[in-house]
Amino acid sequence: MNKLTHGGAPLALAMALALSGCALTAPPAKVEAAAPAQWQAPLPHNGSLTDLSGWWRGQGDALLAQLVDAAQAASPTLGQARARVAQSRAERVAAGAALVPGVDFGASVQRMSQQSAIPTGTTIQGALQASWEIDVFGGGRAARDAAQARLDGANAGWHEARVSVAAETANQYYALRACEQLQLVAAQDAGSRAHTARLVELSSKAGFTAPADAALARASAADGRNRANAQRAACDNAVKALVALTAIAEPELRQKLAASPAVPAPAVAIAALPAQVLAQRPDVYSAERDVAAASFDVGGAQAQRWPRVSLAGSIGAANFRTGGENTQLDTWTVGPLAVQIPVFDAGRRRANVDAARARYDAAVLQYQGSVRNAVREVEQAIVTLNSTSERANDAQAALQGYRAAFAAAEDRQKNGLASLLDLEDARRLRLAAENTVVSLQQERSAAWIALYRAAGGGWNAAAAAPPSSAPAPTNTQ
Repeated sequence: MNKLTHGGAPLALAMALALSGCALTAPPAKVEAAAPAQWQAPLPHNGSLTDLSGWWRGQGDALLAQLVDAAQAASPTLGQARARVAQSRAERVAAGAALVPGVDFGASVQRMSQQSAIPTGTTIQGALQASWEIDVFGGGRAARDAAQARLDGANAGWHEARVSVAAETANQYYALRACEQLQLVAAQDAGSRAHTARLVELSSKAGFTAPADAALARASAADGRNRANAQRAACDNAVKALVALTAIAEPELRQKLAASPAVPAPAVAIAALPAQVLAQRPDVYSAERDVAAASFDVGGAQAQRWPRVSLAGSIGAANFRTGGENTQLDTWTVGPLAVQIPVFDAGRRRANVDAARARYDAAVLQYQGSVRNAVREVEQAIVTLNSTSERANDAQAALQGYRAAFAAAEDRQKNGLASLLDLEDARRLRLAAENTVVSLQQERSAAWIALYRAAGGGWNAAAAAPPSSAPAPTNTQ
């Protein structure tokens, strides 16, 4: 680097200002994504848009709302997202502050003796020193804009983490409620099998039933108890998973679950146009801001290849005391006005520009991929919802039929008109139908939650940032 000062500085500054008219060719900060014109799957509720931000509070299950709030308060993922926001906010402040002059204060005390006619003396001095790198080619502004884009993306990432935690908690909660229903079905089935086994055992001892049938009845009862015990263990594990998510003590959580009735997952309505839903996705917005930040990084890297202009100055006061007398001196300086012109760096700055452009291309691909993934998630959630809706009536009709068939088989078996094998076959079909209805309800709840998450969870670009003690950027340079 060559540094020009004093007489050559005005000429170099004039050259730099003249060159500043050359525009930096940064890639576009906003790119278009190939979003479809319309959804391919039929929308639930004809796509009427509603506020999703408090979705889990709008269906009368106060316990779910408490669990979501507790999980968000305890989530390490949210804590990490909040830390990233604080870091990005600080980097934005630092990048903006680099555009204005910096001022430092320096002070010193010195006592000295010289072999001269001047006796020993003490010098006390202090000065304000200012320095400013003039952003002629926009490198500083590009760094500030990149930091702002990353801060916007970090804010959206925090909201995405909140939506993710709410969805995970709701999924775990509805899975537990389904497990409880399956446990009730298993307990009822185990009781029915035990009752049949007792009757068959009495009949066998009286000589009316073959010993093989008694053995089959005992095996069926044991299988029922095994299923019930396995289902109870699964529910206990689901409770413990919910404890880990919410940080609520297990005894307290069990009390809340016992006191709160299960409520089906509420419906979610989304916009009719994919573009409207994509505008509500914090992850898509964050990826879009990453593209903008990468674009500004390219401009900043290009600016490093042009001359740099800096200006310094100071104002201070000094006092020299010797022989009982004080001598005061006030000083001020303006300059030097310096220009640093790149001459040779073996291609380092050009390589930095190329690397920044490569990161920009990667950010564009990531953004376009996030849009496609968002569309896929919405479409899949809608397909699952439509499927569960179409299957619900058939599953319920099958359950009613298998219940009736089991009751009839049980009556025939008691009257000696059907074998125990016929009864066990009817029992197996009824149990499968019971489990199918419960599993279908859980699948539908999971699909509503998936649609809530895929639709962005009620986020929008004007959403508030996470609370932080760090100061917000105040400069507007």
